[in-house]
Amino acid sequence: MNLTKKRWIILIASCFINLCIGSIYAWSVFASPMAEYLSELTGTTFTAGTLAIVFTVTNSVGPITMITGGRINDKFGPKKVIFVGGLIFGIGMILAGYSKSLPMLILTYGVILGLGVGMVYGCTISNSIKFFPDKRGLVGGVTTAAYGLSSVIIPPIANSIINTFDVTMAFKSIGVAFLIIVCVSSFFIEKCPSNFVPEGWTPPANLDNNLNKNDKDWREMLSSPIFYVMITLLTCGAFYGLMCTSMASALAQNMIGMTSASAAIGVSILALFNTAGRIVAGYISDKIGRINTLSMAFIISIVGLFCLAISSQGDIVKFYIGISIVGVCFGAFMGVFPGFTVDQFGAKNNSVNYGIMFIGFAFAGYIGPTVMKNVYASYGDYKRAFIIGIVMALVGLGLTFVYRFVNSKDLVKKELKKIS
Repeated sequence: MNLTKKRWIILIASCFINLCIGSIYAWSVFASPMAEYLSELTGTTFTAGTLAIVFTVTNSVGPITMITGGRINDKFGPKKVIFVGGLIFGIGMILAGYSKSLPMLILTYGVILGLGVGMVYGCTISNSIKFFPDKRGLVGGVTTAAYGLSSVIIPPIANSIINTFDVTMAFKSIGVAFLIIVCVSSFFIEKCPSNFVPEGWTPPANLDNNLNKNDKDWREMLSSPIFYVMITLLTCGAFYGLMCTSMASALAQNMIGMTSASAAIGVSILALFNTAGRIVAGYISDKIGRINTLSMAFIISIVGLFCLAISSQGDIVKFYIGISIVGVCFGAFMGVFPGFTVDQFGAKNNSVNYGIMFIGFAFAGYIGPTVMKNVYASYGDYKRAFIIGIVMALVGLGLTFVYRFVNSKDLVKKELKKIS
């Protein structure tokens, strides 16, 4: 089977893998029952907000293995990296089921599982995009959508296991299942050959440079001013999404008054729109451009955050509208940025480059949940956190104009070099 056909099998395998590791987005379903379990076990009061540090650590450590694993991926291929990362991920989740203290939960679910996610996620995304230079936005959206789809599927499954057994059994059983799926799927992954061009496709003139002679390594990327604009854009776009995702179940229960079962449905709705946003925005970005798509996401997200800011007890419709919009806009950034990074810095070193770019996401994964937790602890509600989210979206929208300005200057410099 030639690579033009085989790349679809590789894409499907990558989506199955991302479906498993994306279960970290279902953390809010585990948080409340795990807090109750630890409270009963230790005699110390824990809440979902107290355990937000676990989700924060999970997101924060990912770039470490995205960068190191990405370097191995670029040199030797993704199969072994994904297999090892799948083992680490599965072991971290299984061990989380044996955690009897917050530090142990941080080590297992936060550090070990987070490192496994970073190894796997970076390879599946970068390798898939290399195989589809003709559909970068769409494939970036599809592969990241599979990652987000997990939090549509996992919450009701996890909730069922928790209600039938307990939260520790949910960690163990899901961990075993996902370890097997990721490791088996890794054998269907192959490394994309350098400068791969699918049969029947001629690279447009504006993409030709990115396919060969204009690839930048991480040092060259860091020396480019536009990198710092892009990574700040990613931080702003991920901030409000991770802020809401990490506490979605708690938001539904504490702010609207939903039951835990109804809140789990709310988490799935957020994840469903998050998933849809990745695919739709990825596809649209191939048509109208990455930066135009991101500008639209910032504008629309402000509407969603405002709906959440004015929601209160019983405002179920308003809450669902807000959380759905936030999910779509957050998904847009996750779907567009892999292809955006390749467009700007080339495909050759993208595994490492995107790993470094992903530090912006990790930083948002720290400050977003932290802001949400601290606002609730200080004021007893979440409204001010949503206002902060709106401010971040406005800052991000402003940065899209900065990007256009800096990028236009870079293009002028390149044209002058060609002339000289």
